[in-house]
Amino acid sequence: MRQRWFKQVDVFGSEPYLGNPLAVVLEAEGLTDAEMASFARWTNLSETTFVLPPTVDGADYRVRIFTPGGEIPFAGHPTLGTCHAWLETGAKRRYPDVVVQECGIGLVTLHANAGIAAFAAPPLLRSGELEDDVLDQARQALGLEPEQILASNWIDNGPGWLGLLLPDAATVLALNPNPVIMGNLRVGVIGAQPADTETDFEVRAFVPGLGIAEDPVTGSLNAGLAQWLIGASLAPERYVVTQGTAVQRSGRVRVFTRDRKIWVGGSTVTCIDGTVTL
Repeated sequence: MRQRWFKQVDVFGSEPYLGNPLAVVLEAEGLTDAEMASFARWTNLSETTFVLPPTVDGADYRVRIFTPGGEIPFAGHPTLGTCHAWLETGAKRRYPDVVVQECGIGLVTLHANAGIAAFAAPPLLRSGELEDDVLDQARQALGLEPEQILASNWIDNGPGWLGLLLPDAATVLALNPNPVIMGNLRVGVIGAQPADTETDFEVRAFVPGLGIAEDPVTGSLNAGLAQWLIGASLAPERYVVTQGTAVQRSGRVRVFTRDRKIWVGGSTVTCIDGTVTL
C-alpha cells in the first residue's frame, strides 16, 4: 500500500453537493482488480474511478470505472469527473481543444474548460425495440399501466440501459420502483417538464442490480436517451434535463448537437482533495 492522490468531485450539480459524487484515484498504477473493486465497495458511491497511463495511441489517460457491484465499460458522470480531476493535476493534453479518454468501450472525446465539460455520446452497443417480456418486467417494476409508456427502446452504451418515455415529469417523479421485480434491469425514465419550467425534461435512473437503487445524475443514461429521442424526433437537438429531484439532489444535464454528434455536459467541482492509502 502507498499514498495515492485522491479527489472526490461533484458532477452535474446546479451547485456543489447537489449533483452526483465521484471518487477518483489518481496514479492508480499497481492496483489489482480486486483492490479496485474493494475500494469501490468501500466508497459506496455509484462509481469510483482509477486513472492509469493510456494503452492506445491518441488517449490522454486510461480510466477504469467501478460501481459497488463491479466494473463497467463506460459511464457519463465518471467520464466528466475523471477528466476534471485529471486536468487539475496539471497534466498536459495531447490536443489543444479536447481531452481523449480511454475506457472499456474505447476512446471518448471531451471538451473541458473551467469546471464545465461535455463528452461526445459513444455509439450505442444495443438499440431497437424492447422485447415484450423485458418491457413488461420494467413496467411492472415501476408500477405503470401500459398506456403510460409512450415509447421504449434499448439505449445501451455500456452499462446496459433501457429507456422509457413517460407522459410527463410528474409521472416520472411519482414512481416508486420495486427492486425485486426490476432485478438486473437498468432502467432510465424521462418525461417532459411543464412549459413554464426552466428545464425541459425530468429523468430518473434505477440500477438495483449494481447496488444502486437510484443513481442521482447519470451521464451515460442521458447520452443514450438523447441518441434515441433526438434520432426519433421525440426531443429537440438541444435541451436541459433535471435529475436527482427524487433523492434530494439538483442535477442539471445539458444535451446538444454539434458537428453531427450528440454531446452531454455539465458542471464539475472538486469537494475533497488529498490522498488515500491503497
